[in-house]
Amino acid sequence: MADVRERAGFRDRYEEISLLFELSQLLDQSMDLNLVIQPVLRATADRLGFLRAAVTLLDRQTGEIFIEAAHGLSQTQQERGRYRLGEGVTGQVVQSGQARVIPLAAEDPGFLNRTGAHKKKNDRKVSFICVPIKLGNETIGAFSIDRPAAANDELQDNVRLISIIASLIAQAVRIRQSVMEEKRALQAENTRLQEELKERFRPSNIIGNSRAMQDVFDMIAQVSHSDATVLIRGESGTGKELVAHAIHYNSHRADKPFIKVNCAALPETVIESELFGHEKGAFTGAINTRRGRFELANGGTIFLDEIGDLSPATQIRLLRVLQEKEFERVGGNETHRVNVRVIAATNRSLEDLIEEKLFREDLYYRLNVFPIHIPPLRDRKSDILLLADHFIEKYADHNHVAVRRISTPAIDLLMSYHWPGNVRELENCVERAVLLSVDEVIHSHHLPPSLQSAESSNTEFHGTLGESLDNLERELILDALKSTRGNMAKAARLLGITERIMGLRVKKHDIDTRHQRTRS
Repeated sequence: MADVRERAGFRDRYEEISLLFELSQLLDQSMDLNLVIQPVLRATADRLGFLRAAVTLLDRQTGEIFIEAAHGLSQTQQERGRYRLGEGVTGQVVQSGQARVIPLAAEDPGFLNRTGAHKKKNDRKVSFICVPIKLGNETIGAFSIDRPAAANDELQDNVRLISIIASLIAQAVRIRQSVMEEKRALQAENTRLQEELKERFRPSNIIGNSRAMQDVFDMIAQVSHSDATVLIRGESGTGKELVAHAIHYNSHRADKPFIKVNCAALPETVIESELFGHEKGAFTGAINTRRGRFELANGGTIFLDEIGDLSPATQIRLLRVLQEKEFERVGGNETHRVNVRVIAATNRSLEDLIEEKLFREDLYYRLNVFPIHIPPLRDRKSDILLLADHFIEKYADHNHVAVRRISTPAIDLLMSYHWPGNVRELENCVERAVLLSVDEVIHSHHLPPSLQSAESSNTEFHGTLGESLDNLERELILDALKSTRGNMAKAARLLGITERIMGLRVKKHDIDTRHQRTRS
């Protein structure tokens, strides 16, 4: 008899060792707890004949204990299995760090059946065991099982084995926590680096947080460290020159010259001399040899603003510089080579100019290597107040006046205006308002009339649409009669109406045509 018990005990220990080996292999397959926990619970329940098994974890931030994974529970039952520290058997185990054995779940007042998995008719036949999951001295959760009711000795044997399994699960949780902490650290570092890069490549001379300007900043960052030719496009007053500055001073040419040329401001007779220089005696008044802008920019950057206004002859010479990096001075035969980065800008449609044969197509493709479009101010409304604050600070300091705020009506006018002159117009408006302010506040009446609304200028329309149309009609008839010296037939032809309708309208508006003849 003793031999039988000994063989049975050996077999039980072999089964336990076999199970633990299987579980360790499962846990070694992946560091992702979500991938291995279900197979672990399934193997434990199947090998030991358990009805259900669950792993609950403690959320330190909320203090809530929730089911991380379970075998034998539906998704709805798992979602219901939530506890606070000290609440129910599971909450008590996590709080105390001590295992609990409930021989008959139905008879224990502390067993809450929060999941609803224990049906009343079967409660008296089910035992519940819950052991803590610990990392060192810290309880991080619990491992619980439901099994057919058994004697106390067998339940205690289960506690010993389940505690070992809980320690294996704890190591998997520890690995997951380490991975999650590392992932969070990497995400935080990535976020920090992105912010650092964003700040590093945000030009200090350009103000704007709008999405449209963030795209411009990204493009500046991408092209700055290359030597690619850049074509900056945008309406007048959007800040194309500032973008050219930002590209140059964030490039490896930053310590080299930055030469600006306004192609629209220079007469056609001198533009070639300005760009490429001239030799002594090349033309009347050329008393000395003069270096052009391309030579002055050698090693650095030349900014050709309003490139669309270049003459066809100058376009040909510019194309050669872009292609061959060489040119001759006006009146000279010596070829000069230069290492210059070209940044061009225009507010005109070069495509339309090409269609009109006013701009060379081959030059267009040479310039349009890396286009950057600067959005108009009306498309970056969120930047208006940032720019206004900057200009207020600038001109208040320059004029030695104090301006502390912008009134709400003035803000409304700034935000509702369409800004055809873009940032340049906004700057001029703010400078004017700063000079007019006498109480340290920018008020709506300090802004130019072009920004004013009917409400701000107290010029709201009080008439009806019918009255306005009648007034307009009367003015047109009077003007036509005046032009024809009171001749209603001629006035009717001017207005494109019949003489009959003309007579009716004259009568309606009580117009004296004799008076028109007298005045004529």
